Amino acid sequence: MDIRDEKRKQIIYEFISSREYTKLTIKQLAVIFEVPKEDMKYLEKIISMLEKEGKIYIDDSKRICQNQDGKICVGEYMTKTAKFGFVQVAGEDIYIRAEESKGAISKDTVQVLITAPKTKLKNAEGRVIKILARGDNKIVGVFKNNNNFGFVIPINSGVSDIYIPKKYAANIPNDSYVVVKIEKYATKEHKAEGKIVEVIGSINSDFSDRDAIIKSHGVVEAFDEAVLTEARSVATSFNIDEELNCRVDLRDKNIYTIDGEDAKDLDDAVCVEDNLDGTYTLYVSIADVSYYVKEGSALDKEAFMRGTSIYMPSHVIPMLPKELSNGVCSLNKGEDKLTLTVQTIINEAGQVLYSTIYKSIISSKCRMTYSKVQDVLDGKEVAEYIDFVKDIKNMETLAKILNNKREKNGSINFDIPETKISIDDKGNVQKISPYVTTFANQIIEEFMLVANEVVAKTFYELSAPFIYRIHPKPELETLRELNEVLGVLNIDKIKGINKVHPKALDTIIEKYKTTDKSKVVSKLVLRALKLATYSDECQGHFALNFKYYSHFTSPIRRYPDLFIHRVISKYIENGYTMPEEELNKLYKMAKKAAINSTQREKVATMLERDVNSMYMAKYMRNHLGEEFEGIISSVTNFGIFVELENTVEGLIPLVSMYDDYYVLDLTGTSLVGEMTRTKYSIGDKINVKVARADTFSHKIDFEILWRDEYETEFKGKTKSKCKNNRKAK
Repeated sequence: MDIRDEKRKQIIYEFISSREYTKLTIKQLAVIFEVPKEDMKYLEKIISMLEKEGKIYIDDSKRICQNQDGKICVGEYMTKTAKFGFVQVAGEDIYIRAEESKGAISKDTVQVLITAPKTKLKNAEGRVIKILARGDNKIVGVFKNNNNFGFVIPINSGVSDIYIPKKYAANIPNDSYVVVKIEKYATKEHKAEGKIVEVIGSINSDFSDRDAIIKSHGVVEAFDEAVLTEARSVATSFNIDEELNCRVDLRDKNIYTIDGEDAKDLDDAVCVEDNLDGTYTLYVSIADVSYYVKEGSALDKEAFMRGTSIYMPSHVIPMLPKELSNGVCSLNKGEDKLTLTVQTIINEAGQVLYSTIYKSIISSKCRMTYSKVQDVLDGKEVAEYIDFVKDIKNMETLAKILNNKREKNGSINFDIPETKISIDDKGNVQKISPYVTTFANQIIEEFMLVANEVVAKTFYELSAPFIYRIHPKPELETLRELNEVLGVLNIDKIKGINKVHPKALDTIIEKYKTTDKSKVVSKLVLRALKLATYSDECQGHFALNFKYYSHFTSPIRRYPDLFIHRVISKYIENGYTMPEEELNKLYKMAKKAAINSTQREKVATMLERDVNSMYMAKYMRNHLGEEFEGIISSVTNFGIFVELENTVEGLIPLVSMYDDYYVLDLTGTSLVGEMTRTKYSIGDKINVKVARADTFSHKIDFEILWRDEYETEFKGKTKSKCKNNRKAK
């Protein structure tokens, strides 16, 4: 839209928002503004834009209304179950009952009327009053043949079955995962209608459940032929003599990669030298992916679209083709590789005394793994590392110095282990356990943090177009609610919340790290914090307590890293002076890439979570009826969530708790029985039995292991009375 159009929109909005305005139809508004008939579409477009911005709404009488009280919001609808969904507005989720959704499905842009404000215990509630734009009209589900027609049961349980006419149902195998295109959306009288555009595979075939989840998130795995052709073309050996003219030769340095055993995209390598004067020189060399992925190329456009690599158990959807990610860009042992290096000198207090960033060439001396490096740190002899022990010890010493500095400064260290899911070549889950990290992992983390901070600070001071990793300060009201919950659970409260410092949060986590409350405290604190995102503005990182922070160290798998590598290279090549035209182009691109990368990261996170949930349900299905000890991770007005030692989480539905009628207390931390006063609180240990594990919905249900006297007393009359009591209330 040009300036003139924007001015017209503003004039119309100011008229509608004025005190004298009375509700008008679009036709009446056209008369007032003397809009000719041929320009009515333009006026309708302006009104539609104001609707999507949440500035106005149109009521049931088709009249344009002011939205001065802010009760009308616009956001993206997200289905959760067949009974409810959410609309996210300004980072807050508005709860929508299914009967109030107006037939909206996930990814639809909707206008919602807030009918009940947010409280300490509940999200705000609302009602969809208009679907402004449909999202993805393709749904993934399981096809069921019914002779004369078919229907698809979406794997997103909040979407109703989709009717498939006979002409589209023919030759589609029964019980197959399929992609269906909606041709008619659901109404109060009729189901949605569609046609099948892709068959993913039988529900019983290997990995079809995983592939169906990937499709349901709109993620494309395969690369276009044009992208693959370009990847094969650029993935060639560089001219070593030409590159040595413009790069620092670090091939004589003892530089190593340290990664997990299964890693194939090795994009970072490190070297630590003891200067024997109380200081250490740290080299962090990162694959120069921008050398191969040129701005505006097919590879660049594809990487931008994907935004990030996506990691699942035994499966990766890479941001770049394997010719680059696992090949020419990967810092493989003994191969000359192009890199960008951050070189720093750090003293015994962890202070960076000197830093520089330059283009380089390296040759990794060893492909190390976390487990074997940890063996060396533990005093064990590892034959293939026998010549590198001194270097590994230097790395350990510097990493401890850096870690101590971060802890003193108040960087938050959460005690929440990731989940490790081991599967076989047919997709069967062999084991689920917490992912064990060692100090070897910490070494690389500390070194990457230093590099990221140095790069962010350097280019912030240059006022360069850049992408920063930002983490905003938590809201005061959220911290007050957190303190209330901590107090109820007999956990120390966070001090100084009016001007909260990360150290205050980390102190609480550290205090309970060796207790049974460790996970609970970490999760409660984490929930109180905002999500980290990407931005073209440097706003600091609260959890790390860094004033400057970026993502620089993984350009193979993250687009923001690739973008800032490109910016760094341009500055180096141009002697740190850039033409204004080039700067303006990069500023615009930084903003665009930051927004897109944040969105793609959200999609990747949701996909990874859903795949993990599916595998967890698959695993627990083999343990039906078995007993486990767990910890109550959260309580709701519909049941208790329990996390087992292996990190699997399941729900004890309220309706299965037949010994009493349970009510959520005012703090939202406990369910309390009205008759027995039995209390179930966050952090309590509890023994459960696996009652249900559904790989389709990814839901796991537990039952409480009742004492024998409960079984005797409540299986009959009293149990029935409690259930009736619950229904009545």
